[in-house]
Amino acid sequence: MSIIETEAPLHEAHRDNHTHRDVNGGWLRPAVFGAMDGLVSNLALMTGVAGGAVSPQAIVITGLAGLAAGAFSMAAGEYTSVASQRELVQAELDVERRQLRKHPVDEMEELAALYVSRGVEPALAREVAMQLSKDPEQALEIHAREELGIDPDDLPSPTIAAVSSFASFALGALLPVLPYLLGATALWPAVLLALVGLFGCGALVARVTARSWWFSGVRQLVLGGAAAAVTYGLGMAFGAAL
Repeated sequence: MSIIETEAPLHEAHRDNHTHRDVNGGWLRPAVFGAMDGLVSNLALMTGVAGGAVSPQAIVITGLAGLAAGAFSMAAGEYTSVASQRELVQAELDVERRQLRKHPVDEMEELAALYVSRGVEPALAREVAMQLSKDPEQALEIHAREELGIDPDDLPSPTIAAVSSFASFALGALLPVLPYLLGATALWPAVLLALVGLFGCGALVARVTARSWWFSGVRQLVLGGAAAAVTYGLGMAFGAAL
């Protein structure tokens, strides 16, 4: 009894400390990268137009148009992509469902062979496969996980993907436009706010990578700033040529 009492706190401590970051990104990765995409693309678009020495009103219209066009494009693309992926998965699940119905013994042996390949003794592997195959829906879920690498009960939603992409892109694209909407007439407040946003997005990305927050923040700030500088230079060149 003393051994159990001594080891129990250790198991609890291990359970509490043995946690991992969300390597799949969850909601954070698409949200952060969507906002970053909107921020970089709209900042580059606005600085490119500003380089052509146009009026502040023209820059605001350009920024708002870039926000709307980019957000709708992102939403439509994400919806189509996720819906196509979901339809493909459903088609493969239908194939697996038919195979389980027509060839249950072969599918059971296939599952047993999979467990054997992972080190389970053949007799035990066959017994486990037989038990799991008694429930058709459970068998389908296991085959889908093992053969396709998917969870039939956790397929992505096209609508959620589209809405989240639209919202995150629009939020990021709004940052460089915001100073103008609040009365600014010069470009530098928009660039400054956008660079702060780029650093913040980069720092958030560190939550789903192995990099430090400051490294990710500085890296994204430099990349986004470089894109804005290049497009500003192109805007100046094209403006002078026209």
